[in-house]
Formats: sequence, C-alpha cells, structure tokens
Amino acid sequence: MPDRITRRLAADSAGFAEAGALLRAGGLVAFPTETVYGLGADASNGHAVAGIYEAKGRPRFNPLIIHVTRIEEAERLAVFSPLAEKIAHQFWPGPLTLVLPKRENAAISDLALAGLSSIALRVPSSATARAIIEASGRPIAAPSANRSGHVSPTLAAHVLDDLEGRIDAVVMGEAAEVGVESTILSLLDDRAILLRPGGVTRTDLAAILGYEPEAMDEPHDDKAPLAPGLLKSHYAPEAQLRLDAETIEAGEVALLFGTFRPKGLEAAKLSINLSPRGDLKEAAAALFSALRLLDQSGASVIAVAPIPDFGLGEALRDRLARAAAPRS
Repeated sequence: MPDRITRRLAADSAGFAEAGALLRAGGLVAFPTETVYGLGADASNGHAVAGIYEAKGRPRFNPLIIHVTRIEEAERLAVFSPLAEKIAHQFWPGPLTLVLPKRENAAISDLALAGLSSIALRVPSSATARAIIEASGRPIAAPSANRSGHVSPTLAAHVLDDLEGRIDAVVMGEAAEVGVESTILSLLDDRAILLRPGGVTRTDLAAILGYEPEAMDEPHDDKAPLAPGLLKSHYAPEAQLRLDAETIEAGEVALLFGTFRPKGLEAAKLSINLSPRGDLKEAAAALFSALRLLDQSGASVIAVAPIPDFGLGEALRDRLARAAAPRS
C-alpha cells in the first residue's frame, strides 16, 4: 500500500495549521497526545475514517475514540448524565475516554462508531493535540498511530517505522507522557463500567463515583453494547443477512460491490452498490449507512454480494459476518 509521501510537520503554529488543513481535506495525520501518538482523521468524513483502517491494517471496524478540545464540544455529540458531567469535569482534559449515548444529530461518520448508538469521547490534555484539533475545526477520530497488532507508538520515530508512506503527515512533537492508551469508562444507562485500564486508574475513578473499585468490572452482558470489539454483533439489522450471495431471491434487497451482478438482481426490492468501481475504501465508508437504508425497506433478507477478502475487504467481511451473527 505505501504510496504517499509522509510529511514531517514541526510542532509549532505553522505545523499545527498545516496539520489542521490536511485533516479538513480528508487526510491522515499522526500527532502526539499525552497517552500515545494518535492517527487522526476527520470523524465526520467516512472516507477519511476508512483511511485509518486501511493505513493501520485494522482487522475489523471497531469504534474509534473521537477527540475534541472542550467539554462543551463533547456535549454537542453525546448525551451527558449528571454522573457523566461529574466525571468529565473531574478528569478532562486527560487520559480518560467516556462511552456515552450519541446525540441523534451528531455529525459523526457511522464508520467511526462501527454502527453503534454510543460514542467514545476524549478531551486530551496534550497542548499539541489540542492545537491540532482546534486548527482542524473538526472532531478527530484517532486510534493509536501504529500498524494493527504492533506496539503502540510513543515517539514520532515509532509512527514513521510503522506508517511511513501510508499516511499524509506526522507532527514531530514530544514523547507521549503517559505512554499507555487512555482509560475507557462506559457510562451508558448511567452505570459505570471500566472497559480498559489506562492513564486514569480504577482507584481514581472509584473515589469520584463512590463505588468500590471492583464494582466497575464488566458484567459480560452480551446484550449491552459498550465499546470496541466486545460484541459479536455490533449493528445488527432487523433483516437477516445472506452473505456471498450470487443470486437474489424475490423480495430480498441487495448489497452489491464492484461490477459483479448477481443473478435475479431485477427481482430485488432495492439494491445499493457500496462502490461500483470496486474501491474497498469507498465501500467501507458507505457500509453502515447502506445497511440502514436497506433495513428500512422492510425486507426480511439482505443479500450481500461477494466482497474480496484482502485489504479493507477483510474488515468489511468481518463486519458483515458480525451483522449476520445469530441473535439471542
């Protein structure tokens, strides 16, 4: 995949402005936060978000953490309970991510949320990260800036080792102070569940919540959508999915890719092509909205045409398999 010139940007006002412009234009920019270096993209731009998965070789469409610069910005994207407000004002800016109900009008790509109705938000304390997000004028989706499965980066050199030629720029900033990813705390249904330990400790959180530390443990309830990778089925349509369909039955709707035309397509109540030109990145950006539109047709079955299993196709197939998984 390496086919880009990865620019080195200075960690100064000019570099921040360049990084912001690249992000607004749909580019991928790595930058330091207090936890690790993040790989940023405009969270409202599905095509840009798809680029994150492509660059990282991320194996599935896990939801991404959305970074903003102020609590007020986060409140425009998510519904904050009094408990969430209390936690946010105590620990933001800082290395804590809150999983909250998404506001219906939040302009965030479905791909960044992996089709969930919740959103993971963070206000970083790093002055460099905040300056870049501010310069972009966008909420920024930013997982760690490394190839999937590799060690998380705490220096710009680590990012370049993994992503040189795969992203548009790296801001050559300071070493990450915390050195591990943010703590993730779910506050859905006004219940605190610790999903990932990190820079804010369990004890720190328990002191504010008034809980015993172990009371925040994940109860392993498969019906409660919480955060990245914890559910077998993230966004499950009402309709059943039939994968690798080479024929369309009467009354079905069809999800297509590329130039392949299933037999009996004319019988479909509705069909949507994720990318007529066979662009996997374009298909990834369109996936969740296409599933919703097909589901809204009222059809009982969504027939999914074959999708390649290489590159982003692997993630597309993984996500569709999860959507097709049996439901309890």
